[in-house]
Amino acid sequence: MPEQRQRRDEPEQNSGFRAALQGLGIFFFMQFIIGQFFGGKQQGSSSQSSSVVPAFSDRPDRSEISSYNFIPDNIAPIWPTNSSLDLNIYVSPSTSLPAFKAIPRDALVFEEKNFTMSNYSDTREIDTTIKVPKEAQQNGTLWAHFYVGLAGSQLDPLAKDYSPEKAYHFLRPLNQYLPKKKAKKLKNLLTDDDDTEEPEDDTPAIQIVSYYHPNFTVSVVPDTGIQKFRMMNPAIRQHIELESTGARDITGQNGWYYPVIFLNKFWQLRTHMTELNSTVETVPLRITLNNLQNWKFSLMASVDEGMKQNARQAATGGPMPAGGDGSEFEVIKEVLLDTNVWLLATTGVVTILHMIFETLAFKNDISHWRKKKDIVGTSVRTILANVFMQTVIFLYLVDNSEGTSWMILASQGFGILLEAWKITKTVDVRVRPPQPGSALSFLPYVIVFEDKHKLTETEQKTKEYDEIAFKWLYIIAVPLLGAYAIYSLMYKTHKSWYSYIIETLVGSVYAYGFLMMVPSLYINYRLKSVAHMPGKALTYKFLNTFIDDLFAFTVKMPWLHRLATLRDDIIFFVWLYQSWKYKVDYSRVNEFGQGGESDEEEEKETPVTEAEKKTAKVASGKEAGSSNARRRK
Repeated sequence: MPEQRQRRDEPEQNSGFRAALQGLGIFFFMQFIIGQFFGGKQQGSSSQSSSVVPAFSDRPDRSEISSYNFIPDNIAPIWPTNSSLDLNIYVSPSTSLPAFKAIPRDALVFEEKNFTMSNYSDTREIDTTIKVPKEAQQNGTLWAHFYVGLAGSQLDPLAKDYSPEKAYHFLRPLNQYLPKKKAKKLKNLLTDDDDTEEPEDDTPAIQIVSYYHPNFTVSVVPDTGIQKFRMMNPAIRQHIELESTGARDITGQNGWYYPVIFLNKFWQLRTHMTELNSTVETVPLRITLNNLQNWKFSLMASVDEGMKQNARQAATGGPMPAGGDGSEFEVIKEVLLDTNVWLLATTGVVTILHMIFETLAFKNDISHWRKKKDIVGTSVRTILANVFMQTVIFLYLVDNSEGTSWMILASQGFGILLEAWKITKTVDVRVRPPQPGSALSFLPYVIVFEDKHKLTETEQKTKEYDEIAFKWLYIIAVPLLGAYAIYSLMYKTHKSWYSYIIETLVGSVYAYGFLMMVPSLYINYRLKSVAHMPGKALTYKFLNTFIDDLFAFTVKMPWLHRLATLRDDIIFFVWLYQSWKYKVDYSRVNEFGQGGESDEEEEKETPVTEAEKKTAKVASGKEAGSSNARRRK
């Protein structure tokens, strides 16, 4: 028997506070499931008031019941809520066990006496190591057999003095069967020979594999009360163990159930699990026994079952509510477990702000460009570069992210369309035959960009400064891109040449994408003005970059992407300095024909009433008459 440790009557301070905040986070993420839970709770409450189930000791004899129902309507706890329990847990690959004396001693992993229900400070723990049976190594199930009874009662169902009134037995699987995706075949494009014949891999794209997590919490739920068995949520009903003799009250409609013991796997993360196969001979086992409130049990059981169903549906190719691959809730649990509670609360607030700022940025950006009538201070090359970079990111998401949410793809696609629309506001896009002697003369038609009108002196300067800025930008960015492309080709593996190109370009976009804002800053410097910039849209975008910085240290991600979130901050502070240095009076029309007030709202024409029209006609008639009289004189 492994060494056991007991912790009785200890206040759960930090863990309780953390658990409360974690439960609050789950509440906000899963409102629809909680709604189902509260509905079930109300049903349970109504059943308590509408029907009274007598104590189990007052049950009638089976022969006295005239209308017996095999499926009870209302069920009540068989034992008092403050009972003391004895609990044994055996681990075996078999669903049935012999008498306790015939079971190997190492199969008994947990043995506790006098555990008090409703005493939330009573906690027991054990740490041990168990051998993995061959059946479990071969994708079989590793079962935990629970033998529970009132303190001092016989727990062995095969013993002569065993009584189902005082003890019961049930089993739960310790391992989980989760989908495992087939690993993508990657190769080094330089060293691996394409002509080499590889053996055919008959492994399916998705396998159902046995996983094991070493930490388990066995929670006794003492305050479940009287429930309507037929109307219970299936996720909760699967944890109900009805009284084994099938006893009913005098109506034959109501019965009893044993205390709910919940094998809590809610906080088990996929990243902490071990795949059970022939190479795994022993695994650690840590069991914690405690009491759990009914509302927490109902919440965890409902949410966990719902997420498992989504994962199974995604694994079999079923449709998901917003795309994804069924692992979104796993990410949420990782954030709730691995993030500081105060940072987590702050992140929840700024998430709402992020959505607001993003919407306002889109709105003000579109409003600014819709009213823009010239190209003063506008870097056309920057807009074209933004279209290219966002298209690269879109292709990368499609090529490398299986199950990417359609909302992310839609947002990225809308950003591409918005940048393309800006091009049409700046220049005319035309399809023309190529110029004789040009590099593209072999094509029948090419896309050209033509000025919308004859450029003014300031617009011509903007075009000149844009060319100078991009000239130096090419000198810096092209060698960096070439160096990264060579490094990726020599030392990294890829699916194909197409994936190599996309991944190299997207890596450059993440690393050097902030350089695309440099031409605009250079134009501001040469023009000594920022009046042509969409100030409010930029402010909202830069506020979102600071929120992204917070997310970068909350959600796990590669360091390259984490550093990429900090790139726009540099541009923001330079733009702030320029805004301070080149003051703009938004209450008047600026030197570029733009006004701060007019950018927000267009002046509305004052409606002219019929009386005003008649007055105008009379006045015009009088003026005409007086002018004719002067001519006659």
